[in-house]
Amino acid sequence: MTDTQNTTAPASLVPEIRPEVWADLEQRYRKLEDTVRRYNPSANFQQIRAAFEFAAKAHGAQMRKDGSPFITHPLAVAQIVAEELHLDSESIEAALLHDTIEDTSATHEDISRLFSPTVADLVEGVSKLTRVHYTSKEEEQMENLRKMLMAMSKDIRVILIKISDRLHNMRTMEYQTPEKQKQKSFETMEIYAPIAHRLGMQKMKWELEDLSLKYLDPISYREIVEALNEKAAQYDGFMSSIHDQITRRLREAHIDGYVYGRMKHPYSIYRKMYTQNKSLDDVYDLFAFRVIVDTVSDCYNVLGIIHDLYKPILGRFKDYIGTPKPNMYQSLHTTVVGQNGIPFEVQIRTREMHEVAEYGIAAHWKYKQNGQGAGDEGRYEWVRRLLENQEGADAEDFIHSLKVDMFADEVFVFTPRGDVINLPAGATPIDFAYNIHSAVGNHMVGAKVNGRLVPFDTRLKNGDIVEVVTSQSAHGPSRDWVKIARSSNARSKIRQWFKRERRDENIVNGRSSFESELKRCGVTLKELTAEENLPVILKRLSFKSLDDMYAAIGYGGVTSLKLIGRLREDIQRILHQHQAERQAEVPVEGQPEVTRPAVPVREHSEQGIVVQGLSNCLVKFSKCCSPVPGDEIVGFITRGYGVSVHRKDCPNADPARRPPEEAGRWIKVSWGGKTRESYRTNLQVVSKDRPNLLVDISTILSAAKVHVSSLNARSTADGFALISLAVDVSDSQQLQAVMRRLEQISGVMRVTRPAG
Repeated sequence: MTDTQNTTAPASLVPEIRPEVWADLEQRYRKLEDTVRRYNPSANFQQIRAAFEFAAKAHGAQMRKDGSPFITHPLAVAQIVAEELHLDSESIEAALLHDTIEDTSATHEDISRLFSPTVADLVEGVSKLTRVHYTSKEEEQMENLRKMLMAMSKDIRVILIKISDRLHNMRTMEYQTPEKQKQKSFETMEIYAPIAHRLGMQKMKWELEDLSLKYLDPISYREIVEALNEKAAQYDGFMSSIHDQITRRLREAHIDGYVYGRMKHPYSIYRKMYTQNKSLDDVYDLFAFRVIVDTVSDCYNVLGIIHDLYKPILGRFKDYIGTPKPNMYQSLHTTVVGQNGIPFEVQIRTREMHEVAEYGIAAHWKYKQNGQGAGDEGRYEWVRRLLENQEGADAEDFIHSLKVDMFADEVFVFTPRGDVINLPAGATPIDFAYNIHSAVGNHMVGAKVNGRLVPFDTRLKNGDIVEVVTSQSAHGPSRDWVKIARSSNARSKIRQWFKRERRDENIVNGRSSFESELKRCGVTLKELTAEENLPVILKRLSFKSLDDMYAAIGYGGVTSLKLIGRLREDIQRILHQHQAERQAEVPVEGQPEVTRPAVPVREHSEQGIVVQGLSNCLVKFSKCCSPVPGDEIVGFITRGYGVSVHRKDCPNADPARRPPEEAGRWIKVSWGGKTRESYRTNLQVVSKDRPNLLVDISTILSAAKVHVSSLNARSTADGFALISLAVDVSDSQQLQAVMRRLEQISGVMRVTRPAG
């Protein structure tokens, strides 16, 4: 369809949109068509136009926060998909339609019928699971991510459209509330920017990071941008001088290529400044130059020229051409010092490598004459493996493992034959063995790194040569390996081995653990798994039988504590039955008293604590260890103040330290089925001292919706920061999730709960 045919009248299509507004939409659409025509003149413009008109009619009078018609957003996303990624007709159609299933009455069947099943699947893959109720925000996020990854594993275009969607949302984030800005920016920094990095889409990744930083730490972002603007003239002169020197030497060497320089983007500078505690003037390689040439041999020739022109810095050379990154990135990196003493980085690559470095997986997208997109599926096989490794994981574990697997820094090691294996940073020989094959890991009895025998928990470094020692008589992995392994691939395979080989043992261990956890709640296993309760219990926990549940606990697939958490309503119901039975035991006046077996006293205090053998007693939580629901606890009968509750690992509750005369005052207590909304507890953070550390901690706590009642921080003489927090949480699961998030902050060394 030509531009002259785009004359559909707004009155017949979308009466709610004024003619002058429609004229602007037509102009935006013509720009989209022109963009597509430049790189793909054989695109199906008739279907693209139909998608635009369908989306405009479906969204109708819907408006964005900035007051513009909602259809401007799908048009902008389609423009990004075309201009930045050069995708095919179906991708443009799906980008235009991507919000119709989620936000309008349009269905998958409608889009499949009017366009194609492929376009409908792409739109469905980009849509969130908005019509389903979830028990927690983590579970909703997990299911949305899992759905997106599953669609992505079948068609990589799903994530390319989704990243374009998120990029436009971040570009227009100023119209959202501050809370929404922080929430979306945090999600972008945690999920979407790293996915873009994993797919090699560096240009979009940088913009997503910069836009997220703008809302997560606006003060630092503004300081960096203003400092760069102030020194723009000085920096431009330096970069122009270096550009001319390199260009002149290339011409003299008869190498066909071009040079361009750039400043590092604000988030990259931010990370360097605050992880290394440096000012902007002290940031290494603030400038980066790229030399783009025709052949690989030219790359290495240019490297010699650069090192002849400028003094190279030892240990700052990386050859990603000989050893490409897993996201397909290839380039030579070297950091040198110019004549005026300013260090800068030079990246040398071919034109094809440059396309991959900028656009990643999108640079490999192939077009067929009929407009159907086809990609090299082997390049994203890792998505399927990622999903397989997380099969059966609960929400919190899924999201945590996903971030570790997909977003962690990488380490490159070698097999004895010289093959390159990439693993997550901090990986051990166990990760290496299971990366080779599950049989190698299961039969491993030892490991050598650079020819020397090392313990299994040794952290591998870039360039290590790793050799696995195996034995057919090996008894299989140790349960401790699950804690040592860094990659979820290795942990998943270890659990699979225990699941397959030790089922009977797992059932015994799992039952014991589950029964023990139930007793703390004041409920017996027999009561919970009674014939009338069992079908409901199994359905709620998603197991076919009790043995399957016990086996899952036994091999580490799920914890008893988490299963108990999902059964709170059932446990509470049984506890209410106990209370009714006790009340029935009270004899009516004038009737003979009937002797019945004693029922254990299970009275609840207002603190949510069950005290064995006592009812209506005052309960307080000891400040030395501040227990929360889910902690193992013990009670101490104080003089005049009721029962003081301690964590079992509290030094003050240590049996070895209890005076003999007070032995009778220590009693059993447990968490009841009905606890308070929040409990106060203490955390201690040890970190390398740096600016804005408290801002990062506050951002994490705000995102987790955790109330902070007090915060004290002090710096030590040797460059560390000690931060004490008092926070309000609902239970130990929420507390552990918060601690894990705090541990991921740059510079944080450990997060602990003080006891005693």
